[in-house]
Amino acid sequence: MRILVIGSGGREHTLIWKLRQSPRVRALFCAPGNAGISRSARCAPIQPDDFAAMSDFVRKERIDLVIVGPEAPLAIGLADHLKGLGVSVLGPMRNAARLESSKVFAKDFMARHGIPTADYAVYQDSKKAFAFLDSSEARYPIVVKADGLAAGKGVVVARTAAEARTAVQRIMVDREFGSAGDRIVIEECLQGIEASYIVFTDGETILPAVAARDHKAVYDNDAGPNTGGMGAYSTDDILGPELEQGVVEKVIRPVIDGMREEGSPFQGILYAGLMLTSRGPLVLEFNVRMGDPECQVILPRLESDLSELCEALCQGRLKNHRAVWNRGAAVCVVLASGGYPGSYSGGKVISGLEMAEEDRGVAVFHAGTRQDGEKFVTDGGRVLGVTAVNQDLASAMMLAYEAVNKIHFEGMHYRRDIGAKGLKSPAHA
Repeated sequence: MRILVIGSGGREHTLIWKLRQSPRVRALFCAPGNAGISRSARCAPIQPDDFAAMSDFVRKERIDLVIVGPEAPLAIGLADHLKGLGVSVLGPMRNAARLESSKVFAKDFMARHGIPTADYAVYQDSKKAFAFLDSSEARYPIVVKADGLAAGKGVVVARTAAEARTAVQRIMVDREFGSAGDRIVIEECLQGIEASYIVFTDGETILPAVAARDHKAVYDNDAGPNTGGMGAYSTDDILGPELEQGVVEKVIRPVIDGMREEGSPFQGILYAGLMLTSRGPLVLEFNVRMGDPECQVILPRLESDLSELCEALCQGRLKNHRAVWNRGAAVCVVLASGGYPGSYSGGKVISGLEMAEEDRGVAVFHAGTRQDGEKFVTDGGRVLGVTAVNQDLASAMMLAYEAVNKIHFEGMHYRRDIGAKGLKSPAHA
């Protein structure tokens, strides 16, 4: 197979890393890729929104399969365009991608199909939103969400009316996230345990991946603003068999059936961000692609061939496919640039990468890097994802942080508690 992966982050590096292990893959490409990806695949300097250049590349290189990593290209219809050319694409069509590209669509869809989620209201007028936040009806803490894509940063958990007003001001008035702030969702703040549940689906069959848990806040103990993700871990006991079955029956299956009934069949990777509450699992959000950094702990636990899984999905043959997952644990620690998730500078020399990967259980995935001569330098907010796989969570954490300690770049910061909640009590962490 000749496979093209779209994207330039740690998720895409992980996809390339896993696909490289398949004897079925004859050629690997990534557009646009990054410095780390270029060691394992041929990178093409094509932006995901350049449909014409992407089409030419796919034809020229005789690509058999395209895997779209990030959400933005799916939201603008890259899968529609490539499928229209007769190319196999792992990723949903534009209308199905609205589950992620529009928070309003997702909440209304869940309401229509009885999918458990937080109570909410939609606002198109900032004055009406401010009035609600100041009224006796508002219960704090409360969550304010930009409607459209905001790179994982358009969600604010406000503890007071003042914080909520600031969020509305940033999103709707100051337009910090552009057109994503045309509308907002204000919803109840759910209390419980977060979990990421990801499945592969051809529009009929559901093939679950192992569950994971993301760490979005920038600092230890979930302090500070949200980021694109500062790390993740994956173990079998994040959900457990009974809870997982309930999520499939009450969340995943209604999404797949509901999208098909509404004329927008979903084919690709569906991510349900869950809050495990006293009322049962409730949906925080949907993503229409593999999570980042969840991908960095899920795919290293996949023991079977990823290219076979992707091909079966695109050909509607998932019912005949079986995936084998490692029974151990995986931990990913994200190393970020100084100042992230705020402003930061790039060009900082990275050292220790080869030492960090000396253990076979460790892989370092590049997210924001570029090559400067013989050296790797920083070129983004989230720079690296250091992943370790071992027999249990404690040993995977130890291995990951041992590798982290071998890497250095100026201003580097990271959370030191990735996976710690799972050590206390996996079912209640």
